[in-house]
Order: sequence, then C-alpha cells, then structure tokens
Amino acid sequence: MDPRSLYTRTLDQLEKVFAAVTPADLDRPTPCTEYDLRALLGHVIGGIHRIAYIGEGGRGLDIAPMVDRVDDTDWPGALDRARVRVTAAWADEAKLERIVEVPWGEMPGAMALGGYAMEATTHTWDLVQVVAPGLALDEELAQISLGIAQQALPAERSREGLPFGPAREVPADASAYARLAGWLGREVAFAGR
Repeated sequence: MDPRSLYTRTLDQLEKVFAAVTPADLDRPTPCTEYDLRALLGHVIGGIHRIAYIGEGGRGLDIAPMVDRVDDTDWPGALDRARVRVTAAWADEAKLERIVEVPWGEMPGAMALGGYAMEATTHTWDLVQVVAPGLALDEELAQISLGIAQQALPAERSREGLPFGPAREVPADASAYARLAGWLGREVAFAGR
C-alpha cells in the first residue's frame, strides 16, 4: 500500500475526531498520559508538520513535534492547514524512495511516512476516547498500523529512549485499535472519560 494513501485515510479519520473537540474538553486527560487533550492535539498537528518538513527535505529533529499556538476553536483549521502542507510535501512519488532522517534513524521516505501514519492512527484512538467514544473507526487502519508497530517495536522493551511504554495485555478478541493501543503501552480501559 502506498503510505500516502494510508496517511490520507488517517487524516480523513482525524478530521472527524477534531470536529468533535470542544473548548470544554481541552484540559481533560488522555490515554497518552503525558498529554492532556490540548497538548495531544498540538502534538498530533506538530507530528503532521514534522513529517511534512521531512518530505520537504528537512531532518526530523530540526522541528518540534508540537504546536501550541492554536485558538481553542481552531483545531479543525489547524489540522486542515497541516494536511495541505503534508500532502504537497509528499506529492512526488520519488520522495518515497529517498532516504530521510526521522528522529529514530534514517530510512526510505515510504517507511518514515508509514511510521507517522501509525502514530497518527494511534493518537486518533487516544483522542476518540476523550471526545467521541462512540465514533466508529477504520479497523483496517488499525490493523495496518499494528503491523507497522509490531515490526518497529519489540514486545519486550523498556521505556528508556522510547516514546512508548511496555506492551500491555489486551483480550484476544479486542478490536485492532485496542490491540494497537496495548502494543504501544496504552491502558486500554481508559478511565479518564
């Protein structure tokens, strides 16, 4: 699968979630425990700008994965602006083969973009737990992202140096999103609602 279409589907889904955000929600906790909702939204937008910057030829660590100057009512607009940038940055198919530098190393652009799609898919689950628990999510995106996560991160890992905690047990019949969240160290039974 072309990682650009995967990323586009992820952004389509994020648009629905961002549309559900209200200013009253912004200080609520999220399953991504280092962020409240406002900070997590800023991190998601920052991640989109970071992978856009990488597609434009920049080094991943040159730009912070966070934006913090978004009006409480402009999160959908911030997402739209980031989406325009990332779409333009990766429009040239040749960039998928180019070696790029992301925070975790050097790799072909296609692998980097796939990694950022996995991150955005995971954060979509985080956001939904807070603002729209009943929203139906694209299970295939989670299945693909889980495959990426399992290839990139071993089951046995320490938190040191990784933005992901140790993998957590989830029921065998759990959704692909719950399995993805658990693999990336999330407490699947999020109590912050």
